[in-house]
Amino acid sequence: MSPLSIVRFASLLLAVSLSWSALAAEARPRIGLVLGGGGARGAAHIGVLEVLRELRVPVDCVAGTSMGALVAGVWAAGMAPEAMRANLAAADWQDIFIDNPDYSEMSYRNKAISRQYLPGSESGVGFDGVRLQGGVVNGQKIKLFFNQLVRANQGERNIEQLPLLLSLVATDIGTGEAVVFRDGALTTAMRASMSVPGLLAPVEHQGRKLVDGGLVDNLPVAEVRTRCQADVVIAVNVGSPLLKAEEVGSLLSVSTQMIAILTEQNVQRSLATLRPGDVLITPELTGVGPGDFDQHNEAAARGRLAAEAARAQLAAWSLPEADYARWWASIASSRGVSPKIDAVEIVGLQRVNPAVIERHLQASVGETIRPTQINRDLLRMYGDGYYESVDYTVLSQAQRTTLRVMPQEKRWGPDYLRFGVNLQADTSQGSIFGLRMAYHQTWLNALGGELVYTGEFGTASRLGVHYYQPLDVAQRWFAESRLGVERQRVGVFENDARTALYYRNESSLTVGLGRNVGVLGPLRLGWQQRRWTYHPEIGNPGLPQSGVTYGGWRASIDFDQFDRMHFPTRGWAASLAYFDSPGQGYARTDVDLRSAFSWGKTVFGARLGYAGALRGQLPVFDAAVLGGFKNMTALSSQQLQGDDLRYVGLSAEQIIGTLPLGLRGDMRLGFIVEGARAGRRFTETTRTGWIDSTAFYIGGETPLGPTYVGFGFSATGISNLFLFIGTP
Repeated sequence: MSPLSIVRFASLLLAVSLSWSALAAEARPRIGLVLGGGGARGAAHIGVLEVLRELRVPVDCVAGTSMGALVAGVWAAGMAPEAMRANLAAADWQDIFIDNPDYSEMSYRNKAISRQYLPGSESGVGFDGVRLQGGVVNGQKIKLFFNQLVRANQGERNIEQLPLLLSLVATDIGTGEAVVFRDGALTTAMRASMSVPGLLAPVEHQGRKLVDGGLVDNLPVAEVRTRCQADVVIAVNVGSPLLKAEEVGSLLSVSTQMIAILTEQNVQRSLATLRPGDVLITPELTGVGPGDFDQHNEAAARGRLAAEAARAQLAAWSLPEADYARWWASIASSRGVSPKIDAVEIVGLQRVNPAVIERHLQASVGETIRPTQINRDLLRMYGDGYYESVDYTVLSQAQRTTLRVMPQEKRWGPDYLRFGVNLQADTSQGSIFGLRMAYHQTWLNALGGELVYTGEFGTASRLGVHYYQPLDVAQRWFAESRLGVERQRVGVFENDARTALYYRNESSLTVGLGRNVGVLGPLRLGWQQRRWTYHPEIGNPGLPQSGVTYGGWRASIDFDQFDRMHFPTRGWAASLAYFDSPGQGYARTDVDLRSAFSWGKTVFGARLGYAGALRGQLPVFDAAVLGGFKNMTALSSQQLQGDDLRYVGLSAEQIIGTLPLGLRGDMRLGFIVEGARAGRRFTETTRTGWIDSTAFYIGGETPLGPTYVGFGFSATGISNLFLFIGTP
């Protein structure tokens, strides 16, 4: 056969092959894939996609709700199922539902507010009344996670531009109508479809407030029938079964059951529309709840098993390997490369100065956008506490690439009410309780001036006002002033017994300047004026009763790099203060150094403390104090008072569980060994040398703040049962 004949024969074979492929494509039914909602149970969809890929089953359109919307959106954007598994495994699902960044990345100003008041208590206040937050979780980290999955750093991903027809279902909470995203920003649609009412804040879109699509169409079979005229529907139902009557009792369980009933009713309506020849895949997911995201791998494995059971039926729509490869390549080709930035824009701000955003932004003109870096930058912005969300998009117009940063200021701001509670009880002294509140005004001027009016009522009563004024647009330098009055009880102890109880009245005024060192914390220098008076209530008088007024220069450093506020697993903090009172002839130094690191599920902590006079002697009205939980736990609060106080503490905490979705922190079983020594004592004067303390406790973070209960004791015979609830 001549070379020319060979070429003609090969061309004929290729033409026949292409014609056969075209006929096969025309002959095969149009297939619609439906991925239902079910929270963490939706990871089962990944296992189903794995089987579809192995069988080379193409899809003409896909519709998803809630977690099904996440999987459908990421898949339509070109991510293979095995990559989905890897990304879900890499995600910290306990952390992803906590909006704030790592505690070490928050601004120190926001840290100080968060330590004093419960974050969930923040409510807006204005002439139109009180405005509440939209949900327990605003979804900041969730949205950035979606951006990373669909590679939003490569450019805005719009649904209508994807190679695969995609529909994502949400619910208009105002009308109860289904809202189906067939175009627009992909990650916005995914986030809206997953907005579980009461947990995740609704997404505002085109004048609507959108929540989880499962309320109206948890298994959108009708959508794929309409969208691509599907001849065959593959529907994957991962919805949660209803609770039994005896399991419904609490308010939370009643709310959960109500949502489940609504969801199940619309699922049954969808199932009734399935036709002969359609495939229903229902993975067996007993033991995997909607909030069990840490079981994503188990859920995916069970989804795979369920799809394997339908293997024979699914295999009927298998394509030849080359044809399927071309089909998948058309979808995967949408994943490109990150372009270089030609311009940076910050849009949407009304009160906040753009320079406050810019100080956190590392991406610059001429560079490409790295997802890990841009996510960290945006989380630092969010950690300033001014925003409901901070997002970004990459726009390509006229051969220019623009990084657009889109902070959304809190709709319930800029003025807030905040609350905190504190309860301490022990068998030595009784109970201490307090209700703390604040009225917090932010962005009083273009530099970000703030006023905080505070009050506390209970065992101690306090009133105060704090004015904080940044001096430059990046808020590096600041001036501040504080004015406060308080009245609290002070016990006098001897031989572990309280011999007297005083009321101490204090008034103080502090003015000064400061410098914020990045997110480490502030350096401060200022003048402090104070007045003390003591009034005996019961017992033998031993403290001065006349008033003392004095002032002095105060310098301080407050750095905090723990990863969490109350239950850190790693990091360090350093607090150093120096106060020099020329009129009283003494200079006081306070040092508090803390660190933590983890090894597996065990967290080790260490603390060193010192308080004493470097010049002269501390007067009794400005004594250093020890006593209370993790401050010599075996002792009562303020039991040890004196000068030249030294403290050392070592702790080990075993993480024994985590709190439910949306709450933060761990449940821990802890052990702490402490020691203290006072060079000069005003209480417990008969003791000499070091005092020891050992304690066992269990604790965790609750909606009321950190909570501990435990038992402390000392070799000297002291023992103390204690309970601690609330903001310290």
